[in-house]
Amino acid sequence: MQRIWRATLVAVIALALAACTNAGASSGGSGPDEKIKIGTLLDVTSWDPAQADIGFDGPYLSAVYDPLVALDKDSHPIPALATSWTYSPDHLTLTMRLRSGVTFSDGQPFDATAAVHNLQHLKAGVRSGQTYANVSAVRQVNRNAIAIHLKKKDDALLYSMGLGRSWMASPAAIKAKALSTRPAGSGPYTYDTGKSTPGSSYVFTRKPGHWDRKTYPFGTVSVFPIADPTASFNAMLSGQLDVAYANAADIPHAKRNGWNVASKVATWVGIQFTDRMGKRLKPLGDIRVRQAINHAFDGAAILKSVGQGAGVATNQVFPAGDPAYDASLNDQYAFDMDKAKQLMADAGYPDGFRVTMPMSSIFQPWQPAVQQILGQLGIKVTWKNLSPADYQKNAATYPMFVAVVALDSNAAASVDGRIASRQWFNPNPSTEAFPELHKLLGTIGATSGQKQIAQIRRLNAEVTNQAWQDVWYQANNTYFSNKGIKVTPLTGMMFPTLRFIQRG
Repeated sequence: MQRIWRATLVAVIALALAACTNAGASSGGSGPDEKIKIGTLLDVTSWDPAQADIGFDGPYLSAVYDPLVALDKDSHPIPALATSWTYSPDHLTLTMRLRSGVTFSDGQPFDATAAVHNLQHLKAGVRSGQTYANVSAVRQVNRNAIAIHLKKKDDALLYSMGLGRSWMASPAAIKAKALSTRPAGSGPYTYDTGKSTPGSSYVFTRKPGHWDRKTYPFGTVSVFPIADPTASFNAMLSGQLDVAYANAADIPHAKRNGWNVASKVATWVGIQFTDRMGKRLKPLGDIRVRQAINHAFDGAAILKSVGQGAGVATNQVFPAGDPAYDASLNDQYAFDMDKAKQLMADAGYPDGFRVTMPMSSIFQPWQPAVQQILGQLGIKVTWKNLSPADYQKNAATYPMFVAVVALDSNAAASVDGRIASRQWFNPNPSTEAFPELHKLLGTIGATSGQKQIAQIRRLNAEVTNQAWQDVWYQANNTYFSNKGIKVTPLTGMMFPTLRFIQRG
């Protein structure tokens, strides 16, 4: 899943507060006329599920599309358009039974033919393809069943499908390449183009007779992309929003206003090493240099000063609270500048070295700390300024860079997406060059259940020991909601899908 999420994203043009006023005030109560107005950080990326981003596209896509697989509040896969599934004994064939009687908004039926067409489309997608990298073929078993054939066992597949990689669209719209501008799904709501203003506001009206109507209690859903957290907060204050993507600094004000506050770790923040072999920057090929950089940064202090205390100080890429997370590892790189300098000297770099790192406006809050702390190790940084749009494309061409990378609430997905597979932020994992790590990856692939979790915990310890990256902390995403509305955050979703925004 090739994603980057930034808690401080300001690159998107901030919408005027007036953009929220067209929806009117909440009707209150319940029933088909009840309205909810949601303020999220980003505009919809694409109505095409193969081109959409998982993170902030959730509220938009979950209104108009049904997934094959959904997730529950604990990130466990649950049935949706796929009513059940079974794996073959070798875990290389996943057979799914499909819901019948479902129709897309253009009148096309959902059946096995449609599911196969969608999965082939998702496998070919630039953004969605990573989820299906291990899929060799998708075949129709009968009208209401499909078989997904795998090249190798993939313990993250169902989770990734549920996270936002199995939205089903009309095959006719896919063939016509019409999804870039308008959705065609079977979801709980209809996109009201007459009341919507793309880029500013999106209005969805409940569809009569939807098979999962009880999960979607609101008659009308309006979604507003608002990049400016101050504008979002003021919209909540004035009653123009019922739910908002929030700035952690506003939590005390939210509580004084009687709003509900929901938070959960969403990203890790720190320095990503892309050249652990030292091919472009020789010092990074020495584990002692990477460990020195880990010891030099006081993650807890950076979390407090830059991250507003909203998160967990840790050196791990497995989310705090995850079964693979090991709190005892957090002491491994306790802040110790003297030890960091000694490690640099032991590695043969007592006077440091020079490095060029990328920078953009998104990451400037961390730039002074990075400059100062690396400077204390003698590491002299030359910054290459990039636009926010170019940062993700080009950051990994540098040997190391400041990163904010999404976490996953599934241990197997974390192994694949953060360590083992090629990603935009990790273009050359080179795991085979680290024998113990490579061996553990093989063992993990051959096990399942609690035995697999135990091996993933060992992998976590090995990755931490190798200083695979320099994690300072895991940052929360925070959401405000009015009384009577409950938001359930999920690590892996930067903004929850509509099934996690309920009365309560």
